[in-house]
Formats: sequence, C-alpha cells, structure tokens
Amino acid sequence: MKNFIFLIFITITSISYTQNDYLLGENYYREGEYEKATQIFTKLYSKNPFNTSYLSRLISCYQETDQFLKAENLLKSIIKKNPKRGFLHVFLGYNYQRQQFNNLAKNHYNLALNSLDKNANSGGIIGRIFKDYNLLDNSILAYEKAMSQNKNVNYSFQIAQIYGEKGDFKKMFEAYINLVDKTETYLSLVKRYTSKYLTDDAENEVNILFRKTLLRKSASNPKDIWNVLLSWLFTQQKDYRKALTQEKALYQRSQADLGAIFDLGKIAFENKNYEEAKECFTFINQTTKLSEEKIAANLFIAKIAVATNSTDTENLFKSLFKEFGKNIFTLKLQVVYADFLTFSKNKPNEAKAILEHALQFSQSKFDKARIKLKLGDILVFTGSYNKALIYFSQIQTQLKNHELAQKARFKVAQTSYFKGDFVWAKAQLKVLKGSTTQLIANDALELFLTITDNEPVDSIPSGLKQYSKAALLAFQNKTQQAIDTLRVINKKFKGHPIEDEALFKQAKLLIKQNNFDAAIINLEKVITLKPEGILIDDAYYELAELYKNHLKNTEKASEYYQKIIFDYSSSIFLVDARKKYRRIRGDKV
Repeated sequence: MKNFIFLIFITITSISYTQNDYLLGENYYREGEYEKATQIFTKLYSKNPFNTSYLSRLISCYQETDQFLKAENLLKSIIKKNPKRGFLHVFLGYNYQRQQFNNLAKNHYNLALNSLDKNANSGGIIGRIFKDYNLLDNSILAYEKAMSQNKNVNYSFQIAQIYGEKGDFKKMFEAYINLVDKTETYLSLVKRYTSKYLTDDAENEVNILFRKTLLRKSASNPKDIWNVLLSWLFTQQKDYRKALTQEKALYQRSQADLGAIFDLGKIAFENKNYEEAKECFTFINQTTKLSEEKIAANLFIAKIAVATNSTDTENLFKSLFKEFGKNIFTLKLQVVYADFLTFSKNKPNEAKAILEHALQFSQSKFDKARIKLKLGDILVFTGSYNKALIYFSQIQTQLKNHELAQKARFKVAQTSYFKGDFVWAKAQLKVLKGSTTQLIANDALELFLTITDNEPVDSIPSGLKQYSKAALLAFQNKTQQAIDTLRVINKKFKGHPIEDEALFKQAKLLIKQNNFDAAIINLEKVITLKPEGILIDDAYYELAELYKNHLKNTEKASEYYQKIIFDYSSSIFLVDARKKYRRIRGDKV
C-alpha cells in the first residue's frame, strides 16, 4: 500500500514538473527567447516523443533560429520510425516552405493528404496543423477527405470557420447550415459563430447571403429548424414582425411551446418596438389556456400601454385585476401598476398602499425585493429620502451580489446624488461600474462621469448641486420645474463644463412637453458649444429623431442621420441612423 501511494506521489510530482517546464518554455517562446525555449522543448519531447504539442514547438524554435536542417533531420528520422503518422509531412512540408522550396513543400503536403486514404482518423490533426500554418485550402481538403472516408466524423464546423477566415461567406454559411442539418444540437454554436458576421441591418450583403442560403436549404429540405434560424436572423435585424411570422408557423405545426414567442416579445419590448411586442403578447394571451402565461403576457401588454401613454391604461389595469385578482400571482403586475399610479397619475399614496399590502402576502425574498425597490422609488418621489434608503439598503443586505442588490445599490447612489451627497454617491457608483449587468454598469458609469466631470474645484460652485436638483425634479415628473432649474444653470454657469449637459437634458424635457422649437435651439447650442464634445452625436441623433417622429420633416431628419453616418462612425447610434436613413431614402430594409 505504501509503495502504491509513493508511486502516485511520484507520478503527480512528475506531471507537475512537466507542466511547469511547458509553461516556462511557452513563455520563452512568446517572448522571442527561442534558444532557451529550444532547450526546454528538446527535454520535454525527448521524454514524451508522442506529444505533438512539444514536437510542434521544438520545430518552430528551430525554424525561428534558422536551424531548418536540424528540423528536417529530426522530422525525417521520426517519419522513418513512424511512417503511418501522416501529419508529420505537414510539419516537414512547412519547413521546406519556410526556405522557399515550394515544390518539396507541395509534395509533402500531398503525402499528408494522401495518408488519409489509409488512416482517415488523422483528418482532425492534419486539418488543424494545416490551419495553424494558415494553409487554409489544404486544411479544408484534409477535413473534407476525412469526412468522405469516414461517415461518422463531421468537420463541417471547422470547415465553416476556415471559410469565414477566407472571407468566403457563401461557403461558410452553407457549411454551418449543413452542420445543423446533420446534427441540430449544433444550433446554439452555429448561432454564436454566425452572429459574428451578421449585423442588425437587413440590407447588409452578408445578412442577405445568409437569408438566401437558409431559404434555398428550406426549399430543398424543409425542416422546422430553418424557421427557427430565420426567426433568429429577423430578430438580429430587429424585424420582429417577420420573426413573429416564423414563430407562429412553428407553433401552429407543433402546438408545443409559446416560450419562443414570449422571448421575442420581450426583445421587441426592450428595443422599444412596442407595436410588434404587443402583437407577440396578444397572440400568447389569445392562444394559451394557462393562467400564468396569460398573466405574464398581460403584464407586458400593460407595460406597453404605460410606455405608449395609452388613454385606456388605467381601465386596462382595473380589468386585469378584476380577471386575475391582486394576489401572489399578480405581484409584478401590482408593482407596474404602482409605478403607473405614482409617475403617470401622481397618486403615490394609493400606490404605496398597494405595495405595502403586497409586501404582507409575498413569500419569495426576490418578490419582496422588487416591491421594496418600487416602494423606495415612491418614497424618493415624495421626498422621503431616508426611508427610501432604508428599503434599498435592506435589499443589498438580503440579496448580496444578486442583480436586484446591484439595482438597489444604484438606487442608493442615485438618491444620494439627488440629495447632493456626491461623495457617497461616487463610492457606490465606483463599485457598480464593474457590475455584471451591463445596463446597471452603463448607468453607473454615466452618473459617475456626470459627478466627476462637474465637481466643484476649490469650493467654487460648478452647478452640479443645481443639476442634481433638476435631475430629481425630472425623476419626480415635475418637468416644468426641472426645465426652469436647468435654465437657471444655463445662465449662471455659462462656460462651465456643465453647460452642455444642462442644455441637452433640458432639450429632452422640452421634447417631452412637445416644445420642439425650443428643444431644437438647445440641441443646436450643444453642437456649436463643444464641436468635439461627447454629446455631439447624441444631439445630432435627437435632432434627427425629433424631425422624423414629431415634425414629420424627413428631409431634415435625413440630413442629421447622414451627419452621424459620415462624421461619427464610432457612435453607438451609427447602425440605427444608417437603417433609418435608408428607410427615409426608400430603400427596402
């Protein structure tokens, strides 16, 4: 027994030393210290003559130090001992290619490929080595030959990747689709790799090519999986109605699950495509017989009514509570209703009573946290900041590291900012900049920059305190008071860093009031005030949207979309601006 344990100890120690040597050799190689790397890989290979990684690195070290003859002799001696290891000819061929002996290189590449006639199982390693040497056509040949010799192997994924590297997108898509055709479990993987080449622009050549490839495959070999991929493509392009058409077709054939349509509706809602989102949730509501699915769909229908300022919103909520009740199953709906009562109807006390009652019968700590978050918002709305902070802090304590706790931390920072406690707000925001939730991280970074860019220097007022007050008034839906406060900032702090931010925020509030002429003046001031400022592309985009959506002046909108397209190629609005510009121009998008 002791001998056995000792043997295990020796084996583990040996593996550990070998691993450490390999990492050291790799480090020397990457740092360009090839002589030192050669010594390590020579020792490693001598102890492990069948380890291809060690051999590959040793040969590369010889080549990087112009010791081609040494590499050649080593490879020839190995081939003589192991003639069936066809991949060795790729190493030898590349050694000749490095010396410009192209005919010799070609001969050995062919020997490697021909070896697959007798040993198709080597197709994977031969294809990979060819790819590592950027010999992409030979890599494809190796993979294809291996598949023709052995029907049980599938290298379509590797082949598709290579076509992508070559820029041959037609063959790349065909390879990916063939892979899914053969094994549908590859669907998620194919989506992930295909998405690298697609954009949300339906007119993009690569998008068109993918769609056509899918349609051809669907015509020649009809399968539900092609509808799934078409729906996914349309979703990437934000063509949610077309995606819904595909999902409806799938559902009508299988009658299995409405989950895909629900997910599509959520994506459309998050991208503010409310009309298409409502179509998704209305279909679910009319189709399902399950109460929980009806409640989930109607929750989003209610959210859409609030977001679009529907005049029938309050009646909608009342009818939903009449149908489903105010109970544990409609907690999320009650939270949305409380938000509506507070921020749209200015009835915070009524909203607070609904949530306090819901808190009594809610059982999940996550439901309780969602209710407390909204209660905190209502308390901030009414000016009870300290009570709000208690709720937010409770969530942080009870749900450490959860997304709801991160939201609560942001609410603490935001409330502290509203109160003018910028030091504490910054301390919270510093933590949140690394949030795993991108939206929270972005909001935290934006608020952090607003504070740091406009903090008073040497106790000289900078307008930040007044600006935070305006932000609070805007949060409380006291729009005119917020505008008036920002107007004072524009006069009192002219020439200060905060001026363009105040002008831009005021413009957004003026648009909310339908005071479009005044908003245009503000946005134009932002552009002229700081031609290289960080809000320039935001201002151009707001102008374009204002002219398109509110003033119905497509010519002016087109002018501002073009400004983003041609002058601000790194703007986050670029893709959206291009798409909307093309629609105005009459292109089929």
